[in-house]
Amino acid sequence: MPAPSSPAAGSPLFVVVVAVFLTALITANIVAVKLISVAGLVLPAAVVIFPVSYIVGDVLTEVYGYRQARRVIWLGFLCNALAVAAIVVAEALPPAPFWDGQAAFERILGLTPRILAASALAYLAGEFANAAVLARMKVATRGRFLWARTIGSTVVGQGLDSTVFIVAAFAGTVATEALAAMVVTQWAVKTAYEAAATPVTYAVVGFLKRREGIDVYDAETPLNPLSLKL
Repeated sequence: MPAPSSPAAGSPLFVVVVAVFLTALITANIVAVKLISVAGLVLPAAVVIFPVSYIVGDVLTEVYGYRQARRVIWLGFLCNALAVAAIVVAEALPPAPFWDGQAAFERILGLTPRILAASALAYLAGEFANAAVLARMKVATRGRFLWARTIGSTVVGQGLDSTVFIVAAFAGTVATEALAAMVVTQWAVKTAYEAAATPVTYAVVGFLKRREGIDVYDAETPLNPLSLKL
């Protein structure tokens, strides 16, 4: 098994990966308000971009290790909180007398506290589960079967994310059968997305490992998401 290594501080490629992760996350939360119909399935429009955060999360953990992925997950949480705070303040500020878009602004960007809390809990639970499963599977498989690690971690992470969000956001307002159907549908679509992107994941992981000269194994890394050890 290759020896663990750490990414060089300030690696330009690492910064690019983090930027893509944060962009996918924040964009998904903005476009999620729109519901789309694909082959008879009703899904939030975020389904086109949110799974990218999981794919990039897999790349972060696979190449740079769980410690770096943990930092980026928390960074994503804080960046999203900042975006939400900015939207809330912008919504509360009085509109110009000639501007007639306040109602549309509130309709699209205004989210209830329950939805925001559900989204935050689901994000943290899903992303940390995804990173932890991939990190441990990498050690267990000695770095082989990347496809099994990325898909396996996504099954766990996206399953947890979908379940936490749907239940926390809609329990008590939607029938139990409908809740279950929503969870399964989102879980299946997001996992299929990850599987379809496997060739791209392989290419990106291979490129980064060669260019960065690293391949981190988290054999001894504590998986506590609250750990401050870097």
